[in-house]
Amino acid sequence: MEFKSKNLLSKIATNDGHGENSPYFDGWKAYDSNPFHPTQNPHGVIQMGLAENKLCFDLIKKWILENPDASICTAQGVDKLNEIAIFQDYHGLKEFREAVAKFMGRVGGNKVTFDANRIVMSGGATGANETVVFCLADPGDAFLVPSPYYAGFARDLRWRTGLEIVPVDCKSSNNFRITRAALEDAYEKARTWNVNVKGVIISNPSNPLGTVLDRDTMRSIVNFVTEKNIHLVCDEIYAATVFASPRFISIAEIIQDMDNCNRDLIHIVYSLSKDMGIPGFRVGIVYSFNDEVMHCARKMSSFGLVSSQTQYLLASMLSDDEFVGNFLRESSKRLAKRHHVFTKGLEQVGISCLTSNAGLFFWMDMRPLLKEQSLQGELELWRVIINEVKLNVSPGSSFRCSEPGWFRVCFANMDDETVEIALDRIRTFVLGRENQEPEKSKHWRKKCLRLSFSSSRLYDETIMSPHIISPHSPLVPTRT
Repeated sequence: MEFKSKNLLSKIATNDGHGENSPYFDGWKAYDSNPFHPTQNPHGVIQMGLAENKLCFDLIKKWILENPDASICTAQGVDKLNEIAIFQDYHGLKEFREAVAKFMGRVGGNKVTFDANRIVMSGGATGANETVVFCLADPGDAFLVPSPYYAGFARDLRWRTGLEIVPVDCKSSNNFRITRAALEDAYEKARTWNVNVKGVIISNPSNPLGTVLDRDTMRSIVNFVTEKNIHLVCDEIYAATVFASPRFISIAEIIQDMDNCNRDLIHIVYSLSKDMGIPGFRVGIVYSFNDEVMHCARKMSSFGLVSSQTQYLLASMLSDDEFVGNFLRESSKRLAKRHHVFTKGLEQVGISCLTSNAGLFFWMDMRPLLKEQSLQGELELWRVIINEVKLNVSPGSSFRCSEPGWFRVCFANMDDETVEIALDRIRTFVLGRENQEPEKSKHWRKKCLRLSFSSSRLYDETIMSPHIISPHSPLVPTRT
């Protein structure tokens, strides 16, 4: 007997809002099907598309070994089982919320004191972002998001909520700075399309740029949302990854000095996944200055609470001032060193990157290597890098960049030996490509034309749809 599977799943479950059919996720699939290993698979794909921070695992391991009573899974801590394993309400453990609030303040330079009673938990930043959107917007409403922006926002913000994203196009000519003019332009476009704009979402430090927002830019954004009476959601999950000046400034610090700011419009998303390098712990935080949003988010958190066992362990770890201070200093030092090794290695073969000082990645400028200055030219180069160079770097179109030829490169998820192998592969590729080009092409390439492909519509599935992207999957052989 045959059974038809049509319509067995909901429209929400089967819509294209997840964004999985994009080069960003296709790169992961290419890595998963042929992962690099120094001895077992030395010619495999090196994962440089995953923003993981593995540089300080040794510090966390050392602390856990020295503090066995912080876990209920040890002989020293098992007596706490009866308290921790039972049901915990939506608020979570008091000591955990207090420790996270203190940590957020310390990461921001102790310029702001965060209220532990406003800490709302979620399953990682993914869940936190969706929770905020659920509280603030109805299906069909939109948020303005400065581009290039995190590729996963398509999933986090849109898939189950029905939200739309209106890109705010930022340009390389001013280092992708968010300007009032760009915000106004995106806002007016949305009004032309009869789309209700509920707010702005920014990431600070930026993913994928690896830069921090300056005080004037942030004040300008706050003034913009205040005047429009729309929300501002600040994704600050890379706050402690800053490894050089200027320092990170939380939106909480900005608004405490602004008299004309409506605090009910300001919300923060935070996580320990990037700053502490523990994404598997699924610790996401919503921090809102709006009481109604906070109460709604807390009710929503029942769908993605952090396990009480994890809360208990991290409460003890983050309350250890000496450990936290040492961890933040050492993490900054190691990130700076790794960033320097990678970017200087690329400079040796003429590849430049956007000047950055934060994050687990950098924004690599490959525009001079494009055969044509277009989206198709970018995707063609990306397929070559995946299939032939065997590096999973993410093309700028995945981050809705309006200029083809930029790539996000993650540098903190591998050991030093793999770094050198990755750099060798890039050098070999670039030098080999230069030797194959006629002099006329080399001269033209050095001009580094800056043409933009259109972004005059909402987050449009014509760019990310499976019908468009599937033929460009790295799993399809590249034609040369």
